[in-house]
Amino acid sequence: MTDTVLTTSAAGRRLFTRPAAVASCGGFVLIGMLQALYGPAVPGLRAEFGLSPSGAGLGLSLHFTGGVAGVLVFNAVHSRISNRSLLAAGYVLMAVGGAGFALAPGWPMALAAAFLGGLGFGGIDYGLNQLFAVGFGDRSTAMLNVLNAHFGIGAVLGPAVVAWAGPDDYAWGFGACAALAALLTLVGSRGVRTQASGNTSSASSRGALGLPRILLGFLALYILNVAVEAGVGGWEPTHLETVGHSAAVAASATSVYWLMMTAGRFLVVPLTLRYPPERILTVCAAGMTVCLLLALVEGAAPVAYAGVGLFIAPVFPTGLPWLNRALPQARRAGAWVIAASLIGGVAAPPLLGAGIEASGIQAVPWLLTALSAASLAATLWLIRLTRRFLE
Repeated sequence: MTDTVLTTSAAGRRLFTRPAAVASCGGFVLIGMLQALYGPAVPGLRAEFGLSPSGAGLGLSLHFTGGVAGVLVFNAVHSRISNRSLLAAGYVLMAVGGAGFALAPGWPMALAAAFLGGLGFGGIDYGLNQLFAVGFGDRSTAMLNVLNAHFGIGAVLGPAVVAWAGPDDYAWGFGACAALAALLTLVGSRGVRTQASGNTSSASSRGALGLPRILLGFLALYILNVAVEAGVGGWEPTHLETVGHSAAVAASATSVYWLMMTAGRFLVVPLTLRYPPERILTVCAAGMTVCLLLALVEGAAPVAYAGVGLFIAPVFPTGLPWLNRALPQARRAGAWVIAASLIGGVAAPPLLGAGIEASGIQAVPWLLTALSAASLAATLWLIRLTRRFLE
């Protein structure tokens, strides 16, 4: 029995061995853990460096800034370096960034380390999502959901490490990330095909005409979904407390929301083998919208938010194979939507905050429902557009 996973790019070449696929899932545990460490580390950072809350929040901001830059930079050089080199460089940057943040003697150096770690984060996020989207043939959608589910596992582990060590010893969490990144530098890219991705940027005249609208549609779809994802994660606890739930219930419900996102990506795997991505995304968008409307009912709100997590879970990984099928001639399309998703995750909470200031906390479900309904409309529009384009 061969040790290679179902394979392949359009040329039929195998991209991943089974050990490489397992190591890649470890890479997503790493990036989930690294991103999730910054929030729980805030009390320790404030105590060590004498920071204000907004000052301590700059660590996560620099991480996300590096993430966006990493996606764009690694995409720009991907045609000139091998897949193996791309992944190794991402892991090296995260190892240096994690160790630098853990050991930084001052806040400016810690911020520089956060940016470096973010660069590596963006490289791995882009590289593995892009390679998994084309590397497993008909099972690419399923494998992308498995890969992204491991991000959720890491996002649960990161705060758990800080809780175990204590906020003042947050450095242990970043040190653990650096050690895992160093290990993956050595073994994480073995078994990945060494040639460059081989995607072409040429397009037929028909493709050039259809590309802008399709790409804009996918950008809108990803930005809207990430806005809902970040909006629920950021504002759910405040909304639940405002409508009468205890702080403990609000915190627990938010944890359940993130756990449901992880579970949803595993649960959708068998469905991706039977149904096309666009049908799954339509059901997801409709389900999210219904659940957010149910969140208007005080007693049902915690369960409704958990439902949002379940339905939104498959959107990011399931949309990428559809994008690659719709725009095979656009090599940078995947990088743009991944970068857009990171930008959306940064911009959505403060923008929603402005809307909440104008309308009140009770309006949170209405605002999120509007975003989810727009996501459903974008999905249906993309289905019509790509159907005409691919005919």
